[in-house]
Amino acid sequence: MFIGENALAAIGNTPLVRLNRVVPPGCAEILVKVEGQNPTGSMKDRMAQAVIGVAERDGRLKPGGTVVEYTGGSTGAALALVCAAKGYRLRIVSSAAFSAEKLTQMAAYGAELTLVPSPDGMFTERLFTAMVETAERLSREPDTFWPDQLRNTDSITGYHALGQEIWAQTEGRLDAFVQSVGTAASLRGAASLLRYHKQRRLHVVAVEPAESAVLSGGAPGAHRIEGIGIGYLPPLWDPSLVDETVAVSTADAEQMARRLAREGLCAGTSSGANVLAAIRVGLRLGARARVVTVLVDSGLKYLSTPVYRREPQTLTP
Repeated sequence: MFIGENALAAIGNTPLVRLNRVVPPGCAEILVKVEGQNPTGSMKDRMAQAVIGVAERDGRLKPGGTVVEYTGGSTGAALALVCAAKGYRLRIVSSAAFSAEKLTQMAAYGAELTLVPSPDGMFTERLFTAMVETAERLSREPDTFWPDQLRNTDSITGYHALGQEIWAQTEGRLDAFVQSVGTAASLRGAASLLRYHKQRRLHVVAVEPAESAVLSGGAPGAHRIEGIGIGYLPPLWDPSLVDETVAVSTADAEQMARRLAREGLCAGTSSGANVLAAIRVGLRLGARARVVTVLVDSGLKYLSTPVYRREPQTLTP
């Protein structure tokens, strides 16, 4: 029997699940990696553990130090978990545009929040830029480590295990890997490991919001898919690793997230986008193929958002 030293031992080794009712006839088999089973309910636990661990080893983060980061929530909760387990102070720059559940979760783990306003409540390039600039200013204080997730290559290594787990769970039988792009670290980390095993026989697909399809050469725009589509090319973006980019609208991603919940897999909007893109790819590849994608985080992080919030029905006796 394995007994972990602390909560960080619970990170990883998440289940791989076959989708059923949402997959149309003639489509490839669609498997989803349920990353909401990580301790904070997100795949971001993997990268937070990696970036803090590397910073400790190379001396950028010392005992008693402070960590500062900009985040829409899942990275913040993951960093808050790791900092709580290791005893570091954490200061998070975020915005009320992100779900209330995410902000509450970060604070629950002990993070100190600074919120940048978003007048229209949408995710835009201007909002992300303001968050980064605020974090950079706070990082100038003494004994402060700034992971700077958009540029931190250490985060990529945190997702190598994600790719390795998928390889082991599928026994190497997969034809395509689909993942949405925020910082691009998870796509690079998992896909590079899978590509190492499969070489060019693996079709790698990036997913982005249709309203801000900059990876496809489009213009930036406002959208409501939390965690992806920052409005410009992420510094970690590597187009040589990607065979195809699929754009999914906010409305379609939200609708698919709701359908997944009714299949028993409650996940966020970026997960809905992933599944919809995987189905589009799977319909082209055909019923004999297998496509793997990621349920990035738990839908419990979004219960107050339009994705799941519904007015209760009143029954008349």
